[in-house]
Amino acid sequence: MNQKDLKNLSLSGQRTELMPVLFVGHGTPMNAIEVNEFVLKWRELGKSIPAPKAILCISAHWETSGTFVTAMTMPSTIHDFGGFPQELYEVQYPAPGSPELAYHVKRIIKSVDVGMDQKWGLDHGSWSVLRNIYPMYEIPVVEMSLDWHLTPLTHYELAKELAPLRKMGVLIIGSGNIVHNLRMIAWDHANDPEYGFDWAINANETFKRLILDNNHQDLINYQTLGTEVQMAVPTPDHYLPLLYTLALKEENESIEFFNDKPVMGSLSMTSVKIE
Repeated sequence: MNQKDLKNLSLSGQRTELMPVLFVGHGTPMNAIEVNEFVLKWRELGKSIPAPKAILCISAHWETSGTFVTAMTMPSTIHDFGGFPQELYEVQYPAPGSPELAYHVKRIIKSVDVGMDQKWGLDHGSWSVLRNIYPMYEIPVVEMSLDWHLTPLTHYELAKELAPLRKMGVLIIGSGNIVHNLRMIAWDHANDPEYGFDWAINANETFKRLILDNNHQDLINYQTLGTEVQMAVPTPDHYLPLLYTLALKEENESIEFFNDKPVMGSLSMTSVKIE
């Protein structure tokens, strides 16, 4: 790798404090341009946690055959959705990439061969949140994909290999939604920001209880937790980023929930900060 591609980012040296780890419920892409309580919390978050050297985001919206990281110096802003106002498609998040971080992820992960991607960029699971947390887009961002061939357990074990990055000033963010059933959205409650079906609220509370109990085994085996959880997680894509976050929790670290509310019946914005 050519030194001129490193964008002046150095991951050498150790910090005395671990960077926090986040799971962010990203919700609708409209959160990128709206001002609501979720967005205001994201903005507050950016001011309250240590400034990272770089960001590694595991987004629900990048599923691949194999594991990849974006390795370009300037990732594009991907508008991976349809049917929204033109204003949303005009949003750009021109944060730099970090080939150095991408190659470091490849080096530290031993369980799989991590591919260096030059095509993907930043999807809305990343930029819709990051443009509110870090609106100046000066912090390098690398995305990491979800390999659809892996089991929840192997995703969790792979995530543990990322732990050294926390001592190098890298903020690791999982972006998805704990409860995410688009087929059951209550469109007639689109303007009610706190409407949730009973099954969605109950499933969300089950997940929160297990998170606080550090019961990662049941969270990995979420498909055995009953009908309400199965309805909450009909597909794994938006749930798996939570496992990446939880896998990086150290024994004595605290857990804080934020944006802990349902939306449109069958989604939850519940987010997790570990530090």
